[in-house]
Amino acid sequence: MRQSMTAVLERDTTFDKDFDTEPYEVAWAGEARWFVQLVGGDGAARFVTQISPDGITWCDLDGDEHVAGGPGELVSWPATDFGNWLRVRATVEGTVQVRIHLAVKA
Repeated sequence: MRQSMTAVLERDTTFDKDFDTEPYEVAWAGEARWFVQLVGGDGAARFVTQISPDGITWCDLDGDEHVAGGPGELVSWPATDFGNWLRVRATVEGTVQVRIHLAVKA
């Protein structure tokens, strides 16, 4: 049987500037999927998956941007070949209120 886990990294948190989620250690997992929902605000945000060998220094996984443009919009994307640590970097325009989940499987 496969192991799975879902982490809630942001729950209805409001941002008016760029941010990064807290790092999450997932070395045991073989695949991951981000779920990002805008639940409020008047802005939009672009999200990029970042990876790290140690949870301290970061680089973009693939450079792909995922855009959430309005309240209620849910976007999702996979992350593979990520090594030990994951987080999301967000570029915010205006104000956004977000929910961010990370689902991983071994």
